[in-house]
Amino acid sequence: MSAIDELAAEPAGEPVILYHVPIRQWDESDRPREKLIQRGPAALSDAELIGLIFGSGTRTKDGSISAVELGRALIRTYGSLRSLSKRNLKELMRTVGVGPAKAVQLVAAFEIGRRIESQPEAERVQVCSPEDVAAIYGPLMRDLKKEIFKVVYLNTANVIIGDKTVSEGGLSASIVEPRSVFEDAILENAAAVICLHNHPSGNPEPSREDVRVTRQLVEAGKLLGIPVHDHLIIAGKTYTSLAERGLMTV
Repeated sequence: MSAIDELAAEPAGEPVILYHVPIRQWDESDRPREKLIQRGPAALSDAELIGLIFGSGTRTKDGSISAVELGRALIRTYGSLRSLSKRNLKELMRTVGVGPAKAVQLVAAFEIGRRIESQPEAERVQVCSPEDVAAIYGPLMRDLKKEIFKVVYLNTANVIIGDKTVSEGGLSASIVEPRSVFEDAILENAAAVICLHNHPSGNPEPSREDVRVTRQLVEAGKLLGIPVHDHLIIAGKTYTSLAERGLMTV
């Protein structure tokens, strides 16, 4: 069976549509763009939404592949939009017909979704609990493949006035230095900071190094007059607050 035949095969119970046929030759009621205009985005399948992002299909050594067909191939490979959204450019390009341009389009679309989810309605965001912080930064950090350490700057009313990624690749005292954490906090006139890092493994439990570095930063913050309110570990859709665990001080 050729790549085209495999991509066009329909799961049992689904209507048979010749997805290798150019979309412009489909019945108008089956075309994703027209369907969205007439019935709204909820009427489209995941593959059809991906097809609209791509805009056009492509040609392979086996023949033409429509944009929707490419969407179906990606969903079959990764199982769901959620799983697909976690893939990097190289992984997406392993699918027949998905080159650099189409992979970039998908990555950009998913990043827009993450940023929308992370942005609250209000322009000035006040955080009053670890849950508030996780709601803002969790969507941006939970799918990252490598560990990053981020610092959030707060004013006296616990309103976020900025943030900065201070390290990538791992958490250790040699990488997360107090100077890198508090340097911009001083420049931003921050009254306090909150630290975050992600665990790509999905395990929300703090390691000994997590606790040690946190306590080092807490002590540095006391000397500078910029307290560290919390340190959150983002792990998938869950998080752990070291402040809630009572692990911020000796």
